[in-house]
Order: sequence, then C-alpha cells, then structure tokens
Amino acid sequence: MAKFSHKMGGKEVGQAKTYAAPHDMSGKATKPKVNTESGAKVMDNMDISVGTISKGNYPADKTSGIKIRGTGAATKGVMARGPMG
Repeated sequence: MAKFSHKMGGKEVGQAKTYAAPHDMSGKATKPKVNTESGAKVMDNMDISVGTISKGNYPADKTSGIKIRGTGAATKGVMARGPMG
C-alpha cells in the first residue's frame, strides 16, 4: 500500500501530485499543452544558455542618442540616451 501522507512537524511536505490533481486558481482541471511545432522552430523562440554562453535572444544595443560634451578620457561612452529636458 502506497503512503500518501508525508507529514513532518504537523505539516504536509510531500509531493502535491499525490493529493491534488493539477488545477488552476479557479479550481478547474488543467491539461498539458502539446507542442506541435518541430524542434528547430521551438528553439527559435527559446532563450537558452549554458554557463556564460547564450543563444542571444535579446534586443540589439541602442546606437541612437546625442554626443555629450566634457567627457575627457571617457571609458564608458560619450552618448546620452533617454529623456533630456
């Protein structure tokens, strides 16, 4: 016979699937979504990374702005972006 209760310190700490079927916040049962796209198309939309290597699903760097004065030996750039006024 399977053990469904995993009480520790008076609280239930086991897996939720043993005592509650998957449901949404309104109490309706949920169904798993089946992906019908091929493997390559699915990977186009995913932002995956391993360690410090990323696939690169991020927006391009901003290149617009105005050149600011008085930067001297600037090390962080000389362009100003954003609301100015």
